[in-house]
Amino acid sequence: MLIAADKFKGSLTAVEVAEHVTAGLRRAVPGLDVAAVPVADGGDGTVAAALAAGFTRHEARVTGPTGTPVTATFALRADGTAVVEMAEASGLQHLPGGVFAPLTATTYGTGELLLAALDAGATSIVFGVGGSATTDGGAGMLAALGARFLDADGEPVGPGGGPLRELATADLSGLDPRLARTEIVLASDVDNPLTGPKGAPAVYGPQKGADEDDVAALDAALAHYAEVLERAVGPKAAEYALAPGAGAAGGIGYGALVGLDAAFRPGIDVMLDVLGFGPALAKATFVITGEGSLDAQTLHGKAPAGVAAAARAAGLDVVAVCGRLQLPQEALDRAGIRRAYALTDLESDPARCMAEAGPLLERAAESLARDFLV
Repeated sequence: MLIAADKFKGSLTAVEVAEHVTAGLRRAVPGLDVAAVPVADGGDGTVAAALAAGFTRHEARVTGPTGTPVTATFALRADGTAVVEMAEASGLQHLPGGVFAPLTATTYGTGELLLAALDAGATSIVFGVGGSATTDGGAGMLAALGARFLDADGEPVGPGGGPLRELATADLSGLDPRLARTEIVLASDVDNPLTGPKGAPAVYGPQKGADEDDVAALDAALAHYAEVLERAVGPKAAEYALAPGAGAAGGIGYGALVGLDAAFRPGIDVMLDVLGFGPALAKATFVITGEGSLDAQTLHGKAPAGVAAAARAAGLDVVAVCGRLQLPQEALDRAGIRRAYALTDLESDPARCMAEAGPLLERAAESLARDFLV
């Protein structure tokens, strides 16, 4: 049995999910051979999955999204592969008091976190983006890495996406030279462009506290930012603004594409490679995946869909565990998931379901084992 599940957000880490599923399976089938590869799709929980796969934990003190210092974690493997999660530095969880700062939140700390990874010896970086508090197009990140963004008076523009409307010149020549020698993969399940109706401000700005006026201001500021970058680095800046992934995490995807020469790949594909899923799958005869909510988003690049696709290609049955199930069986069938076991089927109260997720998951796994393994 191979357990390759993501976290149950707000309840259980991916490692804890695997532990509880294992306990439930073995309650029904004592001595069952179980292996676990906790997975993530590039969003929050990505570094934790890498650490569970044997990467070494590193910490750095960096600038949070509103300027307050925060401690951020990244993962590094002996071969020089680092996993850096932007939410560790610039995520919503680092907003003091949970107060949004849609126009001024900065990714500067993410740039500092990338520098810390380079200082620790990283030669390739899996850059997971998601859960950001920011909509600055990655300008803060690039500034921390050595870029200069100046207004008409030659002064640095302020932090966040809003002040980019004052941007007059951009200079990327001062970017840390190690970046040119480092392979950077932008791992994300978001394929939005930078601006426009499907861009970062319009689609994700409201999640970060942006009202209608803020969204309009941010969209105009990021469009102007792309125009200034086009003058600085050429036509590729305009091309990347339209590229899939440019709008990821408030446009930090755009900054990574333009400034870091990053390659965009679906987050789950990248992470399955990095976490050693392939070798584990080769030894498996049955696969269990899952996440907190199996819903329409699951089918668009989330971890369970990626796991199910790989397992189905290998000819293996896949079942899922989840906190709540919001997909009909036909959708599960199309994704390659034979059946899903939801904790809400065992406990209808959402608050109790989250509070008791571990024991409930063991009960669900025991039922799964009796249905498929006994």
